[in-house]
Amino acid sequence: MTQYVYRFGGGVDADGAPTDSTEARNLLGGKGANLAEMANIGLPVPPGFTISTEMCTRFMNEGGVYPDSLTEEVKQGVAHIEKITGKTFGDAADPLLVSVRSGARASMPGMMDTVLNLGLNDETVEGLAKTSGDERFAWDSYRRFIQMYSDVVLQLDHDSFEEALEIAKEDNGFFTDTEMESQHWKALVAEYKGLVEEQWGKPFPQDVNDQLWGAVSAVFGSWQAERAKVYRRLNDIPAEWGTAVNVQAMVFGNMGETSATGVAFTRNPSTGDSAYYGEWLINAQGEDVVAGIRTPQYLSKAAREEANAKPLSMEEAMSETYGELTNVFDLLERHYRDMQDIEFTVERGKLWMLQTRAGKRTAKAALKIAVDMANDGLITEEEAVARVDPMALDQLLHPTLDPDAKRDVLTTGLPASPGAACGIIVFDSDTAEHRTEMGDDVILVRVETSPEDIHGMHAAKGILTARGGMTSHAAVVARGMGRPCVSGAGGLSINNETKLLKIGDRELKEGDTLTIDGSNGQVMAGRVKTIQPELVGDFGVLMEWADKVRRLGVRTNAETPQDCKVARDFGAEGIGLCRTEHMFFETSRITAVRQMILAANEAGRREALAKLLPEQREDFRQIFEVMVGLPVTIRLLDPPLHEFLPHHQSEFEEVAAAADVGVETLKQRANELHEFNPMLGHRGCRLGVTYPEIYEMQARAIFEAACEIAESSGEAPIPEVMIPLVATARELELMKDAVDRMAEEVFAEKGRRIEYLVGTMIELPRASLMAGKIAEHGEFFSFGTNDLTQTTLGVSRDDAGRFLTQYVDKGIFPRDPFVSLDVEGVGQLIELAAERGRATRGDIKLGICGEHGGDPASIAFCEETGLDYVSASPYRVPIARLAAAQAALAKRG
Repeated sequence: MTQYVYRFGGGVDADGAPTDSTEARNLLGGKGANLAEMANIGLPVPPGFTISTEMCTRFMNEGGVYPDSLTEEVKQGVAHIEKITGKTFGDAADPLLVSVRSGARASMPGMMDTVLNLGLNDETVEGLAKTSGDERFAWDSYRRFIQMYSDVVLQLDHDSFEEALEIAKEDNGFFTDTEMESQHWKALVAEYKGLVEEQWGKPFPQDVNDQLWGAVSAVFGSWQAERAKVYRRLNDIPAEWGTAVNVQAMVFGNMGETSATGVAFTRNPSTGDSAYYGEWLINAQGEDVVAGIRTPQYLSKAAREEANAKPLSMEEAMSETYGELTNVFDLLERHYRDMQDIEFTVERGKLWMLQTRAGKRTAKAALKIAVDMANDGLITEEEAVARVDPMALDQLLHPTLDPDAKRDVLTTGLPASPGAACGIIVFDSDTAEHRTEMGDDVILVRVETSPEDIHGMHAAKGILTARGGMTSHAAVVARGMGRPCVSGAGGLSINNETKLLKIGDRELKEGDTLTIDGSNGQVMAGRVKTIQPELVGDFGVLMEWADKVRRLGVRTNAETPQDCKVARDFGAEGIGLCRTEHMFFETSRITAVRQMILAANEAGRREALAKLLPEQREDFRQIFEVMVGLPVTIRLLDPPLHEFLPHHQSEFEEVAAAADVGVETLKQRANELHEFNPMLGHRGCRLGVTYPEIYEMQARAIFEAACEIAESSGEAPIPEVMIPLVATARELELMKDAVDRMAEEVFAEKGRRIEYLVGTMIELPRASLMAGKIAEHGEFFSFGTNDLTQTTLGVSRDDAGRFLTQYVDKGIFPRDPFVSLDVEGVGQLIELAAERGRATRGDIKLGICGEHGGDPASIAFCEETGLDYVSASPYRVPIARLAAAQAALAKRG
């Protein structure tokens, strides 16, 4: 028979739970595993028992029904607590009270429910008053229990209970809860019971066993609360993990001036400094500290003095107990070899430990703690590398808002690209560019962005869109540029004609100041102070350690010299994707591009391409200059031609003048080029097959620029020419012949040769299946996982935001497949292509250049598959370096 209940405290050792710490955490949850371990190492832990995460899964799957065996197991668990405490659950004379708390294997602070003081009723409250010798304490505990139970278990209106408390204090002329006496609490208990009967239709439950099972079910049920689902989605916690329930004897911090409660960290969670950090309250219970019901006091004298606060610290007011507590801090940090987040209670001078867990910390603190612990010999350098969440580095790589600054929040969208930005509102890209040139900081506000907005996005400090998801055009491009972005802010109403932005009843015009926080999606009126990142000290040390252990190379997706420089400064080892179409949208050349597209014949196209050649060559020269000596993968023109076409009369007139043809002729030609599904239409290598002169111009520009840099620097770049959207070996064969031909022409003209490769982007399922044949002509494969995901799933990433969240919530996908690689489906195609490609060409170079190249879980897959490198946006290069190191360590075991 499956065991679901595991006891701790009172000398019980493991009680059948796994001895392996990971297995214990998976079964008992983090809280339950740590309570048992603290008890086992001799710390003062109130006795209790844990109902396992397996029971949570069964409870959810079976519609909230428990197996019969659980009743007896829980009964034995309660008996275990009774034996150790000498108290009896439900005894009117000397009652045992318990807490019922959640405890998932991954910390989810505040996301699930807790019930304290369970076991109180109209009879046991009198017994508690007698045994404690404190009637006020007993009735205070009873009113707390009714209020919490009514909220968590009965799901009654919480505000009505709070309102009743505030009215009671006001009627008695009290300002704080601590001024209330026993008679006041008795009166409030009666009022609370009336509220329960009024709202629930039944009296408050008096049977303590009914109370216990109600609380257990509520805690299990809170795993499916909306806030818990959102937290899991944001933190990539699988729904199938479930939570454990911990039932534990109550200890009381609200039994007078010799009692207290507090929360503490063994180090500063904001800075990482090795100094005790925490808060406490005399004569209080735990929720008083965490819920802000009362203003807590500082734990240490040094912290109190630094804050210039008057109330005594715990170190001063309870010096002996504080000494005990700091000894526990040191013991726990050495035992767990990590900074701990601790909850404690002092009951009439006796210290009790209620929880310990690895403390949440900022990225800055995480780096410092990991490096300091490694330097002190508490952990190894490799363990330090494994300790830091790669995605947390985002906090360090982008400007952030001053946490102390006031915020006038207008609405909240999706946190599409981290960092914060302040600037004036502009509604189009041309204005963004113009105002930036005038010296203004701007926020580009659009319904949604398109490739034609690239210059405005580059000019803007931040981007705000009304539509689009976490992988929309705005999000992807903004992350690549390191621009903060809030997308999908549905509360926005944008009028481009009147240049007005409406959010609720607020109206802002072009030129008004706006602040966005791409880390949490907030949109704020006015300017909020930002803090610039500091990438020094511990950051550099940890990156050095990470580079020692990682196998995967890390490149960047970049197409401007500035992005290349940022990426190289962050440690990029080359460019994995340079998208040439972004260069074509520059104001100085878009007319020539449109002339080329709308030309009626090859001669007209070559005439326009001749105008583009010197500018394209200069693009590559500047990139090669920054990346000299490193591989640079350049994708030849990929998007469908319609993206470049004119939309307005003035644009047609401009192109007509440049091409010396009539406007109507051009409009007719544009109409001929219209496609119903351009994403699957005339794009990628299909452009090169039908208009080889386009790819010839780009290849010539690449090799001329490479030879020029080799001449001036003495060190040649290594161009890797990427042919996009290949589906057949013949397509790549034709395009490679064209590139090789242009290379030979340039080498003959320049009198020098340079090393280069020609390969393809694998972004179609057929290309994965035919990888063996394609590798006969391709010297490298770069997996374009953005389009490979779209074509494999048949889902548009720009539109999927409307339903993907529900797909993740319902378990159809474990996570958004455009954020983290669909290993089961798309991953299988990558593995197949890698295997077949290597079978044909043993030295073929394999990389990944989609947005997944900056996602730690996707990088772990790349390590398992044995790819040679990943390529990420410039500001994700450090994340990729750290994730690659962690993937190598995980594979090593």
